[in-house]
Amino acid sequence: MKLEAVPLPDRQPLRESTLYQGDAHRILGRLPTQSVQCVVTSPPYWGLRNYGIEGQIGLEETQPQFLNRLVAVFAEVRRVLKDDGVLWLNIGDGYTSGNRGYRAPDKKNPARAMDVRPDTPEGLKPKDLLGIPWRLAFALQEDGWYLRSDIVWHKPNAMPESVKDRVSRSHEYLFMLTKSERYYYDYQAVREPAANGAWRNRRSVWSIHTQATDHAHYAVFPPALIEPCILGSTRVGDFVLDPFFGSGTVGLVCQKLDRRFIGIELNPEYAELAVKRLETLLHKVVHVVAA
Repeated sequence: MKLEAVPLPDRQPLRESTLYQGDAHRILGRLPTQSVQCVVTSPPYWGLRNYGIEGQIGLEETQPQFLNRLVAVFAEVRRVLKDDGVLWLNIGDGYTSGNRGYRAPDKKNPARAMDVRPDTPEGLKPKDLLGIPWRLAFALQEDGWYLRSDIVWHKPNAMPESVKDRVSRSHEYLFMLTKSERYYYDYQAVREPAANGAWRNRRSVWSIHTQATDHAHYAVFPPALIEPCILGSTRVGDFVLDPFFGSGTVGLVCQKLDRRFIGIELNPEYAELAVKRLETLLHKVVHVVAA
């Protein structure tokens, strides 16, 4: 495994799978226009985790600030994406804090505890569902993206919640967005079996188990969620971008499907973790470029 720490030029040519460690918006600004075929990503959720990294997204004081930062990042994503490319965006929701400034641990999920939380957004009430996924989807639509599909990621093994006044959540959203009215989509590559033994067009509810990991990363994409996105939106050898790379699952799936990947990760610990995962499982060379 080759590790490099080099400054980025004004435009960074794409030749091979690469992991950049640094700020997503800044690094995206150095990538060539129309250079990736597909984007599969899951940005940090608002008020969910404190990663302790300067410049992190997800702990903005207000909901509009959080949404505006993501819209700015995805504006650069749209520039980097080819005209016939597709963005697959996974984003989860949450509830208002009631201005408590913290979140207590759940008996069934102690990891949810936080020592800092944004205040309840203006116009919302204590215990309100934030509606972050759709607020972001509509903000991106207003910014020029085509909102093509809302996919419900149903989690059969969802984390239990100790709540008595509402149903327990067992889903997140995966949005399909494009930069053009017409784009590349191979529906045959992602067909699913029908009840009569034939094959049908993939439906908009995907039942996919969450996947535990031995590594110290809070949120890991299950590969089964990523695979249909890549199969339906790319050809062999295409570049797939994940500007919030985390522990590198998008990279693992790309290697499995013979695609190349571009990953960006702000947290140096997670970037190093991604390198170790890719090195151990795939024995491929990945360049980590600090920016």
